[in-house]
Amino acid sequence: MTPAETEIAIRLADVVVSFDRTRLAFDCAIGRGEVVAVTGPSGSGKSTLLNLIAGFEQPDSGRVDILGADVAGSGPAERPVSVIFQEHNLFSHLDVGTNIGLGLHPGLRLGVKDRARIAGALMRVGLDGFGKRMPPTLSGGERQRVAVARALVRRRPILLLDEPFAALDPGLRTGMGDLLIDLHRQENNTILMVTHHPDDVARLADRVLFLDEGRILLDAPTQTFLARTDIPAIARFLGKEQGAGLP
Repeated sequence: MTPAETEIAIRLADVVVSFDRTRLAFDCAIGRGEVVAVTGPSGSGKSTLLNLIAGFEQPDSGRVDILGADVAGSGPAERPVSVIFQEHNLFSHLDVGTNIGLGLHPGLRLGVKDRARIAGALMRVGLDGFGKRMPPTLSGGERQRVAVARALVRRRPILLLDEPFAALDPGLRTGMGDLLIDLHRQENNTILMVTHHPDDVARLADRVLFLDEGRILLDAPTQTFLARTDIPAIARFLGKEQGAGLP
């Protein structure tokens, strides 16, 4: 069900972007406070969809609205959006607290209140006391928690995650998913998460955007999506296509 106009956090209206011979077209509305999984086969346009919202890509045509405002021409830093990538993008020569501080001020002109926010964010992600640690000394899960803390201090109402747990083992991925949902309950932010894992979709998402060949093939509540094994591309993603698992 499409959210009411006053409840829309993100709208892509007739958005088209082309790369060489590839044409991607998106039209969707994301409600405020929703957790939406963006999934589909490799090359279907998932990362491009997030990049259009974040401002890393500009559409050839169409309109991107965030919180009711047209963001055409606005760069990533000007949008009410935080992004967490598969690669956590931490600076290895800066300690954890400084990496998080970059989310508050690129010039690192941090006051007492800023440093208190950094310490609070580390506590919320389970890394209390890690402020002076260097990224190379952290595990993969700890580095991703630092990336989440950096997003937290920015206090942006929209969080975009581009396969943030892909490099983690199943146990760490489950833990990071639990952290994400706990923080979502506290912040009531809007989350779009690119994932290739059906388990993450079923456990974390309210709705699913399933992309195929550069378009949104299905936009539906999670339970509806999980039941649509009549659509071959979705059945393949879920591992439920006819004959799957047979010798």
